[in-house]
Amino acid sequence: MKKTNNKKKVTVNAIIGLVLIAIIGSVFFFMKSGSDNGSSGQKDQWSRIEKNKTITIGLDDTFVPMGFRDNSGKIVGFDIDLANKVFANLGIKVKWQPIDWSMKETELKTGNIDAIWNGYSKTAERAKKVNFSKVYHTAPICLVTKKSANINKYSDMKNKVLGVQTQSSPETALNNQPKVLKQYIKDQKAVGYDTFDKAFDDLNSDRITGILVDEDYARYYLKQQGTLDNYNIIDGQFESNGDVVGFRKSDKALQKKVNEQLEKLEKNGFMKTIENKWFG
Repeated sequence: MKKTNNKKKVTVNAIIGLVLIAIIGSVFFFMKSGSDNGSSGQKDQWSRIEKNKTITIGLDDTFVPMGFRDNSGKIVGFDIDLANKVFANLGIKVKWQPIDWSMKETELKTGNIDAIWNGYSKTAERAKKVNFSKVYHTAPICLVTKKSANINKYSDMKNKVLGVQTQSSPETALNNQPKVLKQYIKDQKAVGYDTFDKAFDDLNSDRITGILVDEDYARYYLKQQGTLDNYNIIDGQFESNGDVVGFRKSDKALQKKVNEQLEKLEKNGFMKTIENKWFG
C-alpha cells in the first residue's frame, strides 16, 4: 500500500513539474514576443518598420502649425509634411496617432508609437528618456498677452496668472529658467492645460493674463482667428534648443535613417519650401 501511494506521489509531482515547466516556458515566450514587437523598447525596431512599411508617429493634433486637424478633420501641418516626405523617401507610410502630450514618452516606451514628431523640443530632461534626431527647426518661446492688459515685458506679469501646456517645452523652460518669468507670476506657478487652445480660451475670457508658448504656434493660431493685432507677443528671453524627433533609446537604425533624410531635405530645398508654406 505504501508503495502504491509513493508511486502516486511521484506521478503527481512529475505532472506538477511538467505544468510548471510549461508555464515558465509560456511566460518566457510571451515576454520575448513582446520585446520583439517593441513593447519593451529593448530591441531596434527598424526591421519591423521596414518589413511592415508602416510607422506610427505620436502627435498633439491641436498644435498648429506643426500638426493639427484642418476643417475637414485631416491631420496637416509643417511636421506632417516633413515626416510624410522623410518616410515616403524610405518607402514607408506614416500612421499619425493623436496622444495625450503629457504621456508622450510613455507612449513611446510602451511601443504604442514609434516616434514623437510634433514641435518636440530638445531638452536635457527628455534626453534621459529618448534619443533625438538632428535639430530641424527652431522657434522662440514667447509670452502672449492681450494688449488691453498692458503687459509689455516679463516683469509686468508680477502677481499675474500664467498659462502653459503641461509637459511642453515652454513649461520646461519656465521651470528651468525661473529668473526669466517664473519669479514674477502669481504663486510662482503656472496653470497647466492639456492643449494650448484651451489656454487661449481662458486668456480670451480673462481667466489668465498670459500664455507661455512657441511663437510659431502663437502667430499661426492668432492669424487663423483673425485676432493677432489684439495681442502682444513678447519673446527673446528664453533659450530655445530647437525641434527634434524623439526615438526610443534602442532605435539607432531608425534615428540614423531619419537624420539622413533630414539632411537631404535641407540640401534639396524641400525644408525651405514647407517653411514658407507654414510660417510665411
